Amino acid sequence: MNQPRFAGRTVVVTGGASGIGKATVRRFLDEGANVVAGDLNEANGLAMLEAWHADADRLRFLAGNVALEDDIVALVNLATSTFGTLDVMFNNAGIGGAFGPITEVDVDAWDRTFEVLVRGVFLGTKHAARVMIPQGGGVIINTASVAGLAGGSGHTGYSAAKTAVVSITRNTAEELAPHRIRVNAVCPGVIFTPLAVGRDEEALGRIVSDLQPWPDRGTAEDVAAAVAFLASDDARFIVGESLLVDGGLLATGTRIHKNMDPHGATKRYTGFGAGSTGEITTSRRIAPKE
Repeated sequence: MNQPRFAGRTVVVTGGASGIGKATVRRFLDEGANVVAGDLNEANGLAMLEAWHADADRLRFLAGNVALEDDIVALVNLATSTFGTLDVMFNNAGIGGAFGPITEVDVDAWDRTFEVLVRGVFLGTKHAARVMIPQGGGVIINTASVAGLAGGSGHTGYSAAKTAVVSITRNTAEELAPHRIRVNAVCPGVIFTPLAVGRDEEALGRIVSDLQPWPDRGTAEDVAAAVAFLASDDARFIVGESLLVDGGLLATGTRIHKNMDPHGATKRYTGFGAGSTGEITTSRRIAPKE
């Protein structure tokens, strides 16, 4: 009988207690891996441990903030101290981030967007590589987005941050490949997760029906399958790529954010989308220009 393809390997997943992260945790557990999940939302993480108690010998959770270096170090250390290695690092933690017209976006919201989406990927890559180089290799996968590859007003901070993730992926792929560390990214399109649905489920459904060529809704499990492929030996010659998981959305040349906001809400409001972190999403109406 063949062993599961990730048997004996250790995977760290940030943003691992909901959405794409949680689906990826489940996928790796089902394929035999040891998994350490990190998430800012401790309640979601503890609920996941309770729900999946049958996997208690191969699953650990640690609450933390990917924007804080000490928290990333603790997450990586938990993996190596518990399971002995770190074979796959999935830098996935995400938020909706700053939104609204560029003339109205608050600096704090902008900075927080980059702290989570960009600094989090940088820190995860940095400390995973510190373990993987001496052990002789590994895989790092980052969550980017089609929003990092296409234009559209209203979510400039999110798009810019995801473009930065694509760039980090390419640059670190070249740097780390000689150490047998493969770095790639996934670029989800419209995926029905708590983070995305929290924005506007009606608008997301409209994109699927009107703009996305593939007729089915994208799920977190679809992205998890792509991550598992990139982490596997089947992807051994794939390095520095940003894999679209978007049902063909980007092939249409869609201005993504415009079509997610047909009523122009991001022209009338600005704020910060906290997603499923447990933090508070904020917004304020923009005063009309006189």
